[in-house]
Amino acid sequence: MSPPPRRAGSLQPASLRKLARAAMGASAIGINSLRENLLRTVLSMLGVIIGVAALVSVISLGDVMQGFVRGELERTTDLQMLVVTAQTSMVVDGERVPLHDYPVFTQRDLGDLAASLPLIRGSAIQFSGQALVSWPKAGTHRNTSIEAVSAGIEAFGKTKMAAGRLFSPSEVSHHADVIVLGYVLADELAGGRGASAMLDEFVRVRGRPRQVIGIFAAQKGERGYSARVPYTAAASVFPPAFSFRTPAILIKAQSVEAMAETRRQIRDWLASRYRNWQNTVEIKTREQQLDQTVQAFGIMKFFLGALAGLSLLVGGIGIMNIMLANVTERTREIGVRKAIGARARDIHLQFLTEAVAVSCFGSFLGVLLGALITASLVVGIRMWSNAESLSFALSPQTVCTAALAAVVIGLSFGTYPARRAARLSPIDAIRHE
Repeated sequence: MSPPPRRAGSLQPASLRKLARAAMGASAIGINSLRENLLRTVLSMLGVIIGVAALVSVISLGDVMQGFVRGELERTTDLQMLVVTAQTSMVVDGERVPLHDYPVFTQRDLGDLAASLPLIRGSAIQFSGQALVSWPKAGTHRNTSIEAVSAGIEAFGKTKMAAGRLFSPSEVSHHADVIVLGYVLADELAGGRGASAMLDEFVRVRGRPRQVIGIFAAQKGERGYSARVPYTAAASVFPPAFSFRTPAILIKAQSVEAMAETRRQIRDWLASRYRNWQNTVEIKTREQQLDQTVQAFGIMKFFLGALAGLSLLVGGIGIMNIMLANVTERTREIGVRKAIGARARDIHLQFLTEAVAVSCFGSFLGVLLGALITASLVVGIRMWSNAESLSFALSPQTVCTAALAAVVIGLSFGTYPARRAARLSPIDAIRHE
């Protein structure tokens, strides 16, 4: 039986093994060349290190700045908060008309809504109203703005404590007689003893004693008197005339960019439950400030991208110059190798190996140097500005981008000159000065 005919251009196993041995041989020559010429290798690698370090520093500093701004916005503003409230009346022809079919939200509704929203950081339900808070020991009392809130309210800010703690989910579910005071209120009730003197004391809210388990830290520009009690305590805290049929559901979006999608999902949830929800439910956000913030973040991303591109361009030019000079200097070496039998393929593999080795190791050192520079700058800025929330950040995307860019540039500008030199005749290459 005759063997099957060979197709033109097909590679047989023997040919593949021969190519593999040739590739390994050329790669070994490239590695040995790097070892034998350490000074030239270091100079070649220096361009890669500087380029990658510059790129990593710019991108990571941009990440640090953006993270700091986002953290401050999240901590000090309510831009990421959506408030879902029932409307008890509406304006018709200039007159306010009461509504009777508005929804009454419960904690079960809160749980169902939060489960349907994947892009949120937290959720809570609350009543807000006024009540008289007094401390019998000092005979002081103040009319106070009180929030009756469920567990999870800590996601909405104002959780930094001057003393004590927040109430736990267990205390909320068990109707515990506890209260957390605002700093100004605690200081006023203490009557000169200092706000911290109120911790573990019992104050009276509408005549009912409540233990002070925490005091909020003082806030810059804080005015008025405020306190916080468990959501289940609303009936005993607020007066009988208070409307307990209009609690507010608070939702905190995962980011400023996620606000639009979160609002759409809330509308879908309302539409699936309430037929006339457009007239009886309001979703409150800071629309104008939110749009301005999203625009500012877009400009910031464009600016950081432009800086990263410039850094990559500068680093790429440095890498290109080193690689071109390296290959041009070694043209005679290429001619000698071709004169003793090396093929163009062998020359390509040799310089490809060298370019990959220099680019990869230089990228690794460049990432470390860039991270060190960024960390040092962040520490210095934090000490100078006393910004405790400023923290070092180096994302995997930054590392991958810098390393990949250096490798691509190294290969592009390392193999192209080698290809040109490999096309020279051995005599012309040897005669090159």
